[in-house]
Amino acid sequence: MNPLPTSQSVVLTGYYLNDETTDGVATSTKEEADLSLLGRRCGQYSMNQMHSKNNMGKPHYERSFSQDSLDELSMDDYWSEVEHIQKTKENAHEEQEEVSVKVPDEGEVEAEWLKDAGLSGLVNGDAHESITLLSTLTRTQAEAVQRRVETFTMTMRKKNKQPIPDVRDIFCQQVSRTGEASAVTADESELNDATEKLEDQLISLKTKDAGTQHTADINLEISYSEQAANMKEKLNTIQLKGEDDGSLPNYQLPKDKTGTTKAGALAPQDMKKVRSLALIEMTALFDTLGIDFKHHKAIKVKIKETGLFGVPLSLLLEQDHKKIPGTKVPLIIQKLISHIEEEGLNTEGILRIPGLAMRIKSLCEELEAKFYEGTLNWENVRQHDAASILKLFVRELPHPLVTLEYLDAFLAVQNLTSRKLQLQALNLLVLLLPDQNRDTLKALLEFLQRLIDNRESNKMTLNNVSVVMAPNLFMFKGYCSKSSAKTQFIMATGTSNIMRYLIKYQDLLWTVPKFIMNQVRQQNIESHKKLSKEKAMKKLLKKMSHDKDKHDRNHTERKLTDPVTLQGAIRVQAPSLSKVSMAIQLTEELKASDILARFQQCLGKTRIPESSNKEEVCLYEIGGNIGERCLDDDTYMKDLYQLNPKAEWVIKPRCQ
Repeated sequence: MNPLPTSQSVVLTGYYLNDETTDGVATSTKEEADLSLLGRRCGQYSMNQMHSKNNMGKPHYERSFSQDSLDELSMDDYWSEVEHIQKTKENAHEEQEEVSVKVPDEGEVEAEWLKDAGLSGLVNGDAHESITLLSTLTRTQAEAVQRRVETFTMTMRKKNKQPIPDVRDIFCQQVSRTGEASAVTADESELNDATEKLEDQLISLKTKDAGTQHTADINLEISYSEQAANMKEKLNTIQLKGEDDGSLPNYQLPKDKTGTTKAGALAPQDMKKVRSLALIEMTALFDTLGIDFKHHKAIKVKIKETGLFGVPLSLLLEQDHKKIPGTKVPLIIQKLISHIEEEGLNTEGILRIPGLAMRIKSLCEELEAKFYEGTLNWENVRQHDAASILKLFVRELPHPLVTLEYLDAFLAVQNLTSRKLQLQALNLLVLLLPDQNRDTLKALLEFLQRLIDNRESNKMTLNNVSVVMAPNLFMFKGYCSKSSAKTQFIMATGTSNIMRYLIKYQDLLWTVPKFIMNQVRQQNIESHKKLSKEKAMKKLLKKMSHDKDKHDRNHTERKLTDPVTLQGAIRVQAPSLSKVSMAIQLTEELKASDILARFQQCLGKTRIPESSNKEEVCLYEIGGNIGERCLDDDTYMKDLYQLNPKAEWVIKPRCQ
């Protein structure tokens, strides 16, 4: 039996979540004509049109399952999903609350920005701690900071506040220091080479056949805003068009011998630095391109503190930790995804075909009561029901999964003029997300990719999945709904495209760019220098000398025969697996995966805990110019050792 409705049109009046109708939008004959055109293109009809005898539109679920592009036909599923969301709220007797963001006072925006960027000391009179961060910034990053400080300073002076340090006093010493940070700021020749490479790629991108999938590179070594500044005139001439799944290029991550760093692979103190740098770089990128970067603070709303739906991720994970300590993704999401996959991902129309509204409501009530008790009979949960509940969970969060602070920034990505710029901006925004939001979003995107991998049977291509999921992720409680139909149509196509990029390029988007990693390492080096005051250094040297004499007396024989510290070797420890360490001689081809394999081989399979298999055990770089970093398998150890010779090397379970 076909569970799909057979209505002859898509009613979009429900999309105006503030109860506006299309009649209230058109204020002139020209605007009415534009709305009529938009209605025909995206399935939008007024209430009168819906009841017209002449309304002979096609069923809104009828579609071609080919690799279609994001045109008016493929957007049918978007509007159908919007209608379904509104009907769900009506069936639940929910009153839609219009989310409004308070307009900040003068200077408040800059003050919040500086605080989040770790630079509040620049305006509160204690700039000493901020100097370390400033010393690692690129030219465009420093200019972005300087603009915010200048705006804040002028505002405070107008308000007759206490004296504020002149911005020139803060930045005059940083101009030369910024240029000296070789690990962070690229020289002129590097930028010119990168510019030429980007030009070639953009020209190639324009001349490629639309139906041919190709491979492209993306530069993670030079600041995105620096690249944009050098390519600004070229980028203004590029126009993106609708593309099918196959025409999107496969961006290759550059091979970095010191290892690729993923979000979540760093210690909390280093990840905090990454977020500060990502915010500064994101602002610099948007400034360079002339786009307003809006950074809102989360508004306070009434929230549930227990249960499953409508509960903040942080509180939900606190509940989950009582069941499974250390879990990073809400258990309800994990269970819904696993249940959908247990039924097989070959079912046609997964995510697109909704479950029956009354059954979904009943199942949600059962989940609230029985999920943590483990008494729910999952055999009664149909696959399409589980998919509908998964989408419901995402949109019922009290704040968007991409956070309210950066929702506008995500939406603004669609205004960037090249795909590469859009991916760079999304990369920075992903790094800005709180850990629980980023981990949950990643789990969702990985599931969506597995679903797309079965598109031949389930008819859910990348475009199909994107247009269905976009309103669930970005249409947050009527936020930005007071806009014209044309604006909403642009937002629909834009957010669907952003959703496509999040799914297809998730491996790239969850990578910490090398230029940011270099800045983090440089900050750590500068911090260590400041901690090495003369008195503390003398005390430390005295202690080190005493320990060395004691060590030499007790281990003279071992030092004569052990070449570990003499010939470019490292000592690897695994406290959770063995009480002894292993000396590893460094070679040009030695990788992190080789060390893991060698260590496990020496221990023997019988001595390795079952939970410590290759996927769950990682070689960590600890100390030196980094806090802690989980190394990817393809890290060349000799190159990394040269970058961080003072680090310790420890094998342990991931995220322990």
